[in-house]
Amino acid sequence: MGWANHAIEALSEGRAAVVKPHGGSMRPKVESGATVTLEPTTVNEVQVGDIVLCRVKGNVMLHLVKALRGSDDKRSALIGNNVGRINGWTRTIYGRVVEVRNP
Repeated sequence: MGWANHAIEALSEGRAAVVKPHGGSMRPKVESGATVTLEPTTVNEVQVGDIVLCRVKGNVMLHLVKALRGSDDKRSALIGNNVGRINGWTRTIYGRVVEVRNP
């Protein structure tokens, strides 16, 4: 995902990032083309309901944390979109959305 590459790099270095994702799976929380600000985070810091930039089964996405399991170094997050699809469990979370400016 070209739109996410610079964000992953910035977040991995501890810096905030701004992205403009496209697609309808997060509407109305995040409209296609919205300006989204992310701050670095880890799977150990997220909460259910957070919108995160993550990698699930090799795919990078901006989706919701639906559930959490485990603790400390074994914690993982169940990721899904805002229209009912579940993508799977992951430990790879780069950032959490802190601001959405929908078009």
